[in-house]
Amino acid sequence: MPQLANLSAAAFFADDPGPAPELFPAGAPVWEGLRRLKAFFADRAYPAWTEALAPGPLTQTLVLHRPPNPADGPDPEVVLIPGDQCTIAYDGVVKGGLTVSRNGEILAGASVLMAGAVLMGRRFDLGRGVLVEAGAFLKEPLVIGDQSEIRHGAYLRGHCLIGRRCVVGHVTEVKHSIFFDDAKAGHFAYLGDSILGPGVNLGAGTKLANLRFAGGQIQIRHPGGSSDSGLKKLGAILGARCQTGCNAVTNPGTLLGRGCIVLPNTTAPSGYHPANTVIRG
Repeated sequence: MPQLANLSAAAFFADDPGPAPELFPAGAPVWEGLRRLKAFFADRAYPAWTEALAPGPLTQTLVLHRPPNPADGPDPEVVLIPGDQCTIAYDGVVKGGLTVSRNGEILAGASVLMAGAVLMGRRFDLGRGVLVEAGAFLKEPLVIGDQSEIRHGAYLRGHCLIGRRCVVGHVTEVKHSIFFDDAKAGHFAYLGDSILGPGVNLGAGTKLANLRFAGGQIQIRHPGGSSDSGLKKLGAILGARCQTGCNAVTNPGTLLGRGCIVLPNTTAPSGYHPANTVIRG
């Protein structure tokens, strides 16, 4: 496949292995991560804390506390604590500011599920210091890394892998997608079958379209010609530190190299865009 080295995960994400390095084998095109995503979730073992929950809206705020891991022992079991037994400070989640105490004792690394959040299913794995706000709708399977924030009105439709210190914001819909660490989709966004590299920020109203009007598998145009992704649904893959302006749109099969910028109210053409490209309307 011509110029495939330019389309590898290393070309887009540098030395960052992402939340699941096994999704991106050396030498494979970067979209291989999406091809492997469902198998990743199918093979994963999930914590048992959801067994105590009936799927549906939470009627009370819950604190998930995982005591510190002994250096030579297994990861301790997550404990569910009613939120009304705790004092919670919600400031600066992605900076580690979510603080929970109980009877004067700080529960280091505790995560919080606010009353009114909806969990559909039981295959959930939340890291330490995670906040899920009231009104968020989470469908299994789902993995959320440490200190990430799922805001009011967020809709995670399943097979979502969210890294550390990420934001899935108000009225943002995500399905079958991957967030590397520090990726943020803060406001009114849509991400279908997409990957946000480390430090990516989506401006409000960004839409990453994933399905061609004409149907068929999505072809990726690049300097070496065109490559068949083998996928009928493929949104956008944004390399490290890419940014989109407000109301930006990407066509299905858009690959942005590291440091690209899509200006506000701009539609990015499908295909590969080299690093540091500025896409204008």
